[in-house]
Amino acid sequence: MAMFKDSKRFSATDTLIGQGTHMEGKLICEANLRVEGEFSGDIECVGDVIIGESGIARSSIHGKEITIAGKVFGDIVAKGRLTVTATGQVIGSITAQSLIIHDGGLMNGSCHMERAHENKTRPLSETDTAVSNQSAAKEPSHKEKEKARQAG
Repeated sequence: MAMFKDSKRFSATDTLIGQGTHMEGKLICEANLRVEGEFSGDIECVGDVIIGESGIARSSIHGKEITIAGKVFGDIVAKGRLTVTATGQVIGSITAQSLIIHDGGLMNGSCHMERAHENKTRPLSETDTAVSNQSAAKEPSHKEKEKARQAG
């Protein structure tokens, strides 16, 4: 028994909702999830989520990397990349750091892109201004460099 408790390694796909299966409710996954059947409800996944070509999800989906090859009717929040393949269809709003929609993929709804948390500290314009001000203060001007060269 202890052998099973100690080995908590997750495989590439730990949870599979197979083709021909209809599920309803709230699904909370510690690892990865693949849906080839039909699911209605909320999906909260720490790992990756794949909605296969035969998969249909009528749900809100939260996951790390999400790939849609089937149909999703609901909102999607990806902590990383969201990929909609050529056979994929998304009807709902999307929030992701990165979005790829292959030729033939369908997305109807709103999209909100977010950067990684470490980049959200300051807006880009403030960062550029601060860097240029620091550079100007540290580096002598062109005229000062020329005077120093002529003197030396």
